[in-house]
Amino acid sequence: MLRNVILAAVIAAAVFFPMWVTVNYFVHLAVLAMVFMIVAQSANLIQGYTGYVSIAQGGFMGVGAYASALLSVDAGWPVWLSIAVAPLVTGITALIAGYPSLRVKGHYFAIVTMALNMVVFIVLVNWMQVTGGEGGYPGIPMPEPIGFGDWAIAVDSRIAMYYIVLAALLLVMAAMAAVVRSRVGRVLMAIRQNETFAESAGIATWKYKLFAFTASGMLAGFAGALYAHYMGFLSPNPFSVDASLNAILAVILGGSGTLSGPLVGALLTVLLPEVLRVAEIFRLIVYGLLLVIVMIFLPHGLVPALVDRLSRLRRVRTAEVPAMKEGG
Repeated sequence: MLRNVILAAVIAAAVFFPMWVTVNYFVHLAVLAMVFMIVAQSANLIQGYTGYVSIAQGGFMGVGAYASALLSVDAGWPVWLSIAVAPLVTGITALIAGYPSLRVKGHYFAIVTMALNMVVFIVLVNWMQVTGGEGGYPGIPMPEPIGFGDWAIAVDSRIAMYYIVLAALLLVMAAMAAVVRSRVGRVLMAIRQNETFAESAGIATWKYKLFAFTASGMLAGFAGALYAHYMGFLSPNPFSVDASLNAILAVILGGSGTLSGPLVGALLTVLLPEVLRVAEIFRLIVYGLLLVIVMIFLPHGLVPALVDRLSRLRRVRTAEVPAMKEGG
């Protein structure tokens, strides 16, 4: 009951947020945070639920971003169709890369996926005829108006894109919840706990790992497509290995293997550097120290720690009520 109330309150706050704020830059940060929440969820699927740390999410985000941009600008496709196809392009890329990559485990898998991200980044930088290289890829349009006939809603403002990205995030969260609560999700968590035992039970673990890796790539590519059409300009820098490491950080910071944890972690990862801009040259030092402190004292993440704290308070109150009745 409490969980449903909190969920409804969070969604309501997100819906009315653009109406409350008076500074457009806050709406811009909120859009970037929601895009990064989708990237963090993509990392959570392969890392938090399957137990394989992927350092390729930034690269997959770049593949989706440039795929949607190229389809809408160079090929002349409708933007909505480009956004829909971009995750499929990223999924095919993840499927091809995942088949050999998932033959290794542990830190070897992390190294292989980091190399994959570096390859994608190098291609984006050097394939100047297609991507524009470091000079960037401009002129990416916003989505077409939404509607039928004479009735239509124009998607030509930052606030309009805010609601599109919010709807996309809610869709991703619903899909993640469905996967986690399905048989596939239970198998992924079994692989995370003990892959050898899962294999001995007759489960073809490589199929489920490949599904998780491909699906995580598709989610990151979806986020990249939204990012491209929101920003209107692309350069390779946002899709480097640093982006993948930030996604891993968001998952760990918020709570690995939870649905809400990556959302909190992604929000903090985007907002904390902005809040600490007042520290100027000490900003990154303070940011790093805060993260170290959180990781030391809250090793399972912020959300699990908060849930555990609330559970303890509920147990204490439940125990106090009978005691008060007996004393009365």
